[in-house]
Amino acid sequence: MEVPLNPNPLVSVICLSFNHEKFVLESLHSVMAQSYPNIELIVVDDGSKDKSPEIIERFVEDYPQVKFKRLSRNRGNCAAFNAGFREAKGAYIIDLAADDKLFPHTISTQIQAFNSISTEFGVVFSDAELIDEKSDKIGNFYKRNHKGKLIAEVPSGEIYRQLIRKMVICSPTMMMRKKVLDELGGYDESLSYEDYDFWVRSGRNYKYHFIDEVLVQKRVISNSSTSHFYQKKNNRHLHSTLRVCYKAFDLNKTKTENQALAVSIRYHMKLSLFTENFPLVIKFFKLLKQTDKLKISDRIILFLGRMRFPANGPYRIYFRLKYGKRI
Repeated sequence: MEVPLNPNPLVSVICLSFNHEKFVLESLHSVMAQSYPNIELIVVDDGSKDKSPEIIERFVEDYPQVKFKRLSRNRGNCAAFNAGFREAKGAYIIDLAADDKLFPHTISTQIQAFNSISTEFGVVFSDAELIDEKSDKIGNFYKRNHKGKLIAEVPSGEIYRQLIRKMVICSPTMMMRKKVLDELGGYDESLSYEDYDFWVRSGRNYKYHFIDEVLVQKRVISNSSTSHFYQKKNNRHLHSTLRVCYKAFDLNKTKTENQALAVSIRYHMKLSLFTENFPLVIKFFKLLKQTDKLKISDRIILFLGRMRFPANGPYRIYFRLKYGKRI
């Protein structure tokens, strides 16, 4: 006899906090305000030096059903998430940063999507509203016209090739089947960030489903994890990216997939030059040779890297002129 589908499976929200005293309450309250009835909230503080732990403890006094894990030292996003993930009992998982927020209907919409698709799909994701430190809207993750319609198509389904090519997903919008994370062993704790590695490893075996709605508010702040990509020398994010690119290379099955990976490699090779992480320029170039035909521009980047050309200053000026902000 066919087992009836559970319309309200347990969803585990793992909220990661690190020096988020300004925002953590907004984030936690956005979870408690969900219209969806079956949620497990696990909060992990990753060794904050501000008042975040005390704020979370007071919150838990009001909501004793919330689980709180306070790490004694900063272990990074991947290890902090895994600490919460090991406690999670839900069939679905949300990785929520403590400066981002869910809309009240977010989880119910995501579960409705999962209930309408096959088990081949391991992840659902959506658009996000970008907000600043004052919670004022500054745009959307995906570009939309004046009527709110998407300007470009967002990939959905079997999107491994798109996932290894460039960032096409706003990671805070994802809901993941716990089964997928169980198979992967959680996040790779040897890496400094999680999303690219998760996309590569999960996207090889599972489909992704896009929900054409704005379901999350993603906060854009100056000291975010993304800003670490622009760190001069000893850049852990770029080192981690190189390792993930090698993982993708090992998973690739076709020439087309290698060419897609080459787009990511070229971008990060240039970024390694611009941030003066010169040894990484050479290492990315070595992998690039195995994935695609070399261009003259590739050899120029390699030459400048070997010459240890001081590109960071000019790049910062270019970035400020183009995007109107400092890095």
